[in-house]
Amino acid sequence: MRSPRLAALELKRFGRGRLPRAALVALLLLPLLYGALYLWSFWDPYGRLDKIPVALVNDDTGARAKGQKVEAGRQIVKGLRDSDTFEWHEVDAREAREGVESGRYYLSLTLPGDLSRRIASDAGESPSTGALQVRTNDANNYIVGQISRTVFSEVRSAASTRATRSFLDRIFVSFSDLHDKTAKAADGADRVKDGTDRAKKGAGELVSGLSDAKDGSSDLAGGLSRLTKGAQALESGSGQVADGTGRLAGKVGGVADTVRPFLKDNEGTIADSARLVADGAGVVRSHLGTLTKEAPKAAEAARTASDTLASVYADRCGPGVRTRPAATPAPTSSTPPSPTASSGPDAACPELRKAKDAAAEVSRIATGLNGVVGDRKGDFSKLDGQLATLQKQARELERHAPHLDEDLDSAVARIDKLNSGAQQVAKGAATLRRGLTKAGDGADTLDRGVGRLETGATDLDGGLFKLADGSGTLANGLHDGVGKIPDYDKDDRDRHTDAMSDPVRLASQSLHRAPNYGTGFAPYFIPLALWVGAMVAYMLIAPLNRRALASGTPALRAALAGWLPVVVLGFAQVGALMAVLHWAIGLQMLCAAGTIGFLCLVTACFAAIVQWLNAQFGAAGRILVLALLMLQLTSAGGTYPVQTSPAFFNALHPFLPMSYVVEALRRLITGGGLGPVWTACAVLSAFTAGALALTVWRARRSQVWTVERLHPELSL
Repeated sequence: MRSPRLAALELKRFGRGRLPRAALVALLLLPLLYGALYLWSFWDPYGRLDKIPVALVNDDTGARAKGQKVEAGRQIVKGLRDSDTFEWHEVDAREAREGVESGRYYLSLTLPGDLSRRIASDAGESPSTGALQVRTNDANNYIVGQISRTVFSEVRSAASTRATRSFLDRIFVSFSDLHDKTAKAADGADRVKDGTDRAKKGAGELVSGLSDAKDGSSDLAGGLSRLTKGAQALESGSGQVADGTGRLAGKVGGVADTVRPFLKDNEGTIADSARLVADGAGVVRSHLGTLTKEAPKAAEAARTASDTLASVYADRCGPGVRTRPAATPAPTSSTPPSPTASSGPDAACPELRKAKDAAAEVSRIATGLNGVVGDRKGDFSKLDGQLATLQKQARELERHAPHLDEDLDSAVARIDKLNSGAQQVAKGAATLRRGLTKAGDGADTLDRGVGRLETGATDLDGGLFKLADGSGTLANGLHDGVGKIPDYDKDDRDRHTDAMSDPVRLASQSLHRAPNYGTGFAPYFIPLALWVGAMVAYMLIAPLNRRALASGTPALRAALAGWLPVVVLGFAQVGALMAVLHWAIGLQMLCAAGTIGFLCLVTACFAAIVQWLNAQFGAAGRILVLALLMLQLTSAGGTYPVQTSPAFFNALHPFLPMSYVVEALRRLITGGGLGPVWTACAVLSAFTAGALALTVWRARRSQVWTVERLHPELSL
């Protein structure tokens, strides 16, 4: 009889009564207890955390910072309620403590009373950190405590980020204020620099002007010094002239008769001299207002007059002319004049000599006065009047010179007037000298003051140069500072605050992410269910058909006859299990057909391994099947990575079939490369072939009956 028929007969046994049929149904549904029911119980535990009662204590009293109310506790409570993380119960501290102790609450979260104050302290001088207080009780549930650590870490991070955002927002606002103030300071520095540059330019012009003024004041002081000396000489000379004219007037009055012949003989010369004096006085008068320009002409006229008087003196009183000793007393009115013609010139020579010397002195003084008498207008007005008188008298003398001898008495009177004018000129010269002396002192003082001003202006120019350079450096530095100080608008502040309040974010990218907890653990519990299904199946179905062994059926047929019924049941278990997981629980498979086909191979492999263990070891084989299941569960890496397990399980991992089944199902259900799937297919095929070969070997040996087989030591 062929193997498929033997397998069909084995399965037909379960249709002969109610109990066998019930056993068959139980056998088909048994994997659902491990695969579907167990997965269903914790399919998405994190999606139901809002059912876990947690105590929430908000003791925060709030605070004020920068004139604003800070209520960090209230904001955190609102955020927690909006998040639906747990089933929050707002209670006081005592109820929260008692509730966690009794198990009414799995844990508690307390917001301390100074939370807002500590958060707001980042704007003060003594910043500090706030603390969220979590109380757990592992006696209630250890896993909830582990979950709470993750959840509250996120809560703490969110609260810290919120506080940091507030702090950084104030910082960025301060940056903007600092930028604006620095920009204003830079503008002010520019204006200071411009003003300093203008001041420096003005200081340079002031230095230049004061330098010119210093030269002018020096020239003025020098000119006034020379003018004063000239005025002194003029005063002295005019005094001498006045003395001479006085003596001349006195003598002329006494010697008129004696002088008459002289006047008659020299009337032309006297007329010329008088004309020259009148012309000189007229020139001085006409150009007195612009004496600085016309002084050379006046000096020349004075020199000409001096030369004329010198010539007259040389002609009339030269070495060949006898003169009377100067000690001879002047003739009185009672003394009759000498009839000698030569006695006139002898009496006039000393006076003419004095006049000549005075004219020479006037010429010298006039030359010295050239260009330096322009500031003495008041004195010149008086002098002008005196010169007008002298000019008038000189014109009168010139007009009467041809008949002086005839009008001697009138001439004597005019000489007296001339003497009076000379006296007034002397007085004017004295006044001029005193005024020029004061002007000279003032000019010296002015010169020294201008010198000090020039020195100060030079120092000012140097200081302003340094100030201009410094203000330029300041302005440039402030402009550079403005460019380096960020100026944030609201959008910029929001972006920078987001970045700096949470500078390092977890850019999590999950490849082929499992949508829930159950999907992630399905590759672990599905093979567990199929192994249990095969294990229970061989509790009801003999691994080797005894009738086939007794009838001499070939060992291969006998082995297949015991393997195929369980494989068929396994396929049915796969169909039922995956139908419930997909349509009832919601398991989504990326490759559904591949998953079903692969699970059929898994079922065949597990059936072959369990068959051999049962065939080889009999009743003890069932215990070995259970032990092998436990070894596979602990070394397959279905929950935690196998690397986190002890070395013993790491060593077993590559030698057990469930390790490859778990890895392949992960790729078939959630996605990824199919390399592990093909590796698992090869490994499972090898295990299947190997287990069937061992079962065939055992079937061949089982065709020989022994006492131990007839009376086994252990029977289950």
